[in-house]
Amino acid sequence: MTLKMPQADANTLARRDFIVAALRRIVPGEGVIDNPDGLRPFESDGLTAYRQVPLVVVLPDTVEQVSQVLAWCHAERVKVVPRGSGTSLSGGALPLEDGVLLGLSKFNRVLDVDYEDRLAVVQPGVTNLAITRAVEDRGFYYAPDPSSQIACSIGGNVAENSGGVHCLKYGLTTNNVLGVELVMMDGEIVRLGGRHLDPAGLDLLGVIVGSEGLLGVVTEVTVRILPKPQAARALLIGFPSVEGAGQCVADVIAAGIIPAGMEMMDRLAIHAAEAFVEVGYPLDVEALLIVELDGVGAECDHLIDEVTAIARANGSTTLRASQDEAERVAFWAGRKAAFPAVGRISPDYYCMDGTIPRRRLPEVLERMAELSEQYGLGVANVFHAGDGNLHPLILYDANQPGQLERAEAFGSDILRLCVEVGGVLTGEHGVGVEKRDLMPVMFSEADLNQQQRLKCAFDPQSLLNPGKVFPTLHRCAELGRMHIHRGELPHPELPRF
Repeated sequence: MTLKMPQADANTLARRDFIVAALRRIVPGEGVIDNPDGLRPFESDGLTAYRQVPLVVVLPDTVEQVSQVLAWCHAERVKVVPRGSGTSLSGGALPLEDGVLLGLSKFNRVLDVDYEDRLAVVQPGVTNLAITRAVEDRGFYYAPDPSSQIACSIGGNVAENSGGVHCLKYGLTTNNVLGVELVMMDGEIVRLGGRHLDPAGLDLLGVIVGSEGLLGVVTEVTVRILPKPQAARALLIGFPSVEGAGQCVADVIAAGIIPAGMEMMDRLAIHAAEAFVEVGYPLDVEALLIVELDGVGAECDHLIDEVTAIARANGSTTLRASQDEAERVAFWAGRKAAFPAVGRISPDYYCMDGTIPRRRLPEVLERMAELSEQYGLGVANVFHAGDGNLHPLILYDANQPGQLERAEAFGSDILRLCVEVGGVLTGEHGVGVEKRDLMPVMFSEADLNQQQRLKCAFDPQSLLNPGKVFPTLHRCAELGRMHIHRGELPHPELPRF
């Protein structure tokens, strides 16, 4: 849907001019965009069903400018929406008609690489894949690898706690970030964590990773880098039923094997991906598993044999093991390209994100098929099978009246189903505006109020990315305001309701 801006009156225009003039004093030159054509590219993120032209866009290129912009907006009570590369699939970077969009695309440098301590210090606008590119000549890489890694920025990864196909063994963003530099809403610059493991005190770094831009603006990130494994091989395994593939996933984990990645695709996704990349996926199966094993050579070969035996015991009908690095990369190419591949077979698609217990996978897929019939919309399934993170792609045509609304209702029912079977609303895409109104399905009012208390500790005026995550935004005074000063602990004694 497009969020329409009401007709601006004289006071509104004067207010906008006042904000633009102030921002131009802080970020001179071309760093402030306020013309309609320049603003249009920022009207949505990866969730393109929702659009809103921002009041103004500011593109600072120094930490001092970020601090000054936030301090001025704090003093003038102007709302701010941080934005990285705009690849969020939950509307996390959806602008506000009366707020400043703070873009961090100019923060695109790798500042330092320390191979002895296995870390890199990067600015938030550096793309995910660029970190690996910067260190791969020394045999290192950055483990989290979202499908959008060629475009998504590390700052956005921190905001959404992004994962990827290798998160099963190596963890999500939160497991691979050592420290951040953060600018608070009042302009104060703080550092959380650093170049060492497990800093003392509260885990405020863990609070920031996954906070969706509600608590502060990240201007620097220190990440772990890992040495590439000696060997890595992938298995391409086809099954005549989704149930067999699901049971294979459960049996592999039960055997104590933790693959580097374990992904599943259903028939519709398989056919779309193969038509797009032509890597030799079997087309006569209902489900396809891609299982990657890595480690030293002998360990890798042993695990390949173990997983092969488990797959055959679960009725696999096709099984190929990669014989070289090029073939391993080819196996992953179709999975990595699944989203654009599905875009070739449907005018539009709605990409969902929910997480379930692995053992409930066959049941959930069966019920999703029933929902597909109920809503009259197709669905292609690709997901991180190893950790139960589903990515159903609901197919629709926005030009057909009512289809977008049906797609949204279908998606909501999928997320309710995830919670019903013991899962959660999101695995890595975040809540944003997409799942905001479903938060009460998973959390009680007390839970949500406590989460908002934390928001109030960092941003008492609720100026940072308002309208996201929480279905009802309370004033901090209503919740019993917590205070935070220079990264220290909020007072634990909170008023009771």
